[in-house]
Amino acid sequence: MAKLRDVPHTPGVYVMRDRLGSVIYVGKARDLRRRLSNYFTPSRSRMAERKTRALIASIWDFDIHLVRNEPESLLLEGKLIKEFRPKYNISFKDDKRFLLVRVHLQDDFPRFTLTRLKKDDGARYFGPFAHSGALRTTINWLNKKYGLRVCRPIRPGEQDYKHCSNDIIKNCCAPCIGRVTVAEYKQKMEEACSLLDGKGARDLAAVLKEEMQKAAAKLDFEKAAELRDMMEDLTKTLSPARSFERGSRVRVMSTIDPMADVKELQEELSLEKPPLVMECFDIANIGTAHCVASMVRFKNGVPDNSNYRRYRIRAVSGQNDFISMAEVIRRRFSGFLREAKKVIGPEEAEATQESPLEALRRLEKAKGRGGKSDGRHPSFVRLPDLIIVDGGKGQLGVAVAELQKLGLGGLPIVGLAKQHEEVYVPGESDPIVIPHERGALKLLQRIRDEAHRWANGYHQLLLGRRVEESLLDDCPGVSEARKAALLKIFGSVARLRKATAEDIAGKVPGISQTLAVGIVEFLISRSRD
Repeated sequence: MAKLRDVPHTPGVYVMRDRLGSVIYVGKARDLRRRLSNYFTPSRSRMAERKTRALIASIWDFDIHLVRNEPESLLLEGKLIKEFRPKYNISFKDDKRFLLVRVHLQDDFPRFTLTRLKKDDGARYFGPFAHSGALRTTINWLNKKYGLRVCRPIRPGEQDYKHCSNDIIKNCCAPCIGRVTVAEYKQKMEEACSLLDGKGARDLAAVLKEEMQKAAAKLDFEKAAELRDMMEDLTKTLSPARSFERGSRVRVMSTIDPMADVKELQEELSLEKPPLVMECFDIANIGTAHCVASMVRFKNGVPDNSNYRRYRIRAVSGQNDFISMAEVIRRRFSGFLREAKKVIGPEEAEATQESPLEALRRLEKAKGRGGKSDGRHPSFVRLPDLIIVDGGKGQLGVAVAELQKLGLGGLPIVGLAKQHEEVYVPGESDPIVIPHERGALKLLQRIRDEAHRWANGYHQLLLGRRVEESLLDDCPGVSEARKAALLKIFGSVARLRKATAEDIAGKVPGISQTLAVGIVEFLISRSRD
């Protein structure tokens, strides 16, 4: 490939695209030229595992992004994977983010904390950092070197000092009992922040290297090894790395012939009629806090955005794709039946001998193929010609079972497995394997990727709410149960900020007047800049 000759031997991130311009894989490399060359050698395509061979066969073009070092490549790789969600990537697709270091310098005695969420709370944030283990070691070292406190209270006092041993082992300068003044403590924190910001990192590395050499000369190899490991962790943490902000997603759809792909899909799946209306369902587990589902609808091979839907899963609190898929299918298609009963009338619906599917099809004919009202029947959303569930046999099986319970078992439905893009149909043990270059598979991938995108947008919305609510996690005396009670009564942190201590203590069970005052003071101290 001629383009490969222009790739430099430098670290960076590469983005693989298929013939439609869609991102199918994102990777990083210390040497971009060498890594990309491996993809285009004949032996690689013959000896690689099945998934890698499928990836290589789908590569049509690639882009590269040059970076300065390995931490930057890891950060950029994670950012691009979360943005494009390529089908051949596994890592970084979940909700987990890189660690940040947070310090609220407005506190009398600020302290370092680690977090994965950047809140709008007036605190100063460092990062993100690519190596979590090295970061934790570095923060521990900074706390010991500058005598910074690690206790949780916002204003530690003598009572807190009685239960602390860090002063005894010389790990804390004990500001709680006045060993240092507020100004002296903040000066120490400023020096630690400056170092964490990368200033003076080279001088520090030189000092540690000199100490390591002295320890080795004295045959104190244990201390020398400890200093060596510390140098490596500090280098990983303090290496300059840019923070990559999420950009707009570029979609290349100009070479697609939607109706040709629809007709091709009809042939591949042996459908009675072209799937002009398709609905795809996807389950998204957002950590352990939220489980959501998305439904996107394509009409004539292109997105029908006005008929997209999203769902909060109620039947399960953890991660169970099967129960979640059953719930979203049941909620979606029982809605069709309720609308049909309104149109037909309760008495006629009870007396009819038609199956639910036959009744819905009759109503569709009555209002015409265009989806408009005929004057006698109100307009309602048309049933899909094809249902697609994101998953293999398990997800397909529970979806089929729910449709049968509703009397809609005759609706065409398939499952699209993620790993090898195999299409499963009810009653068949072996999947249908559609060649990757076929437009039929590309159409299925487009609607599946759109379902992923829609679920991810819902994810970001819920995450924003969770970031705001998580501010209460840092409030002393507020447990998970009290946090839930506060949000149940006031609805959001924004409304809680407007409440007085008397309102909080009077309305929320289990919150005393003293704790309510502490909550109000905490929220004032964490007010937005």
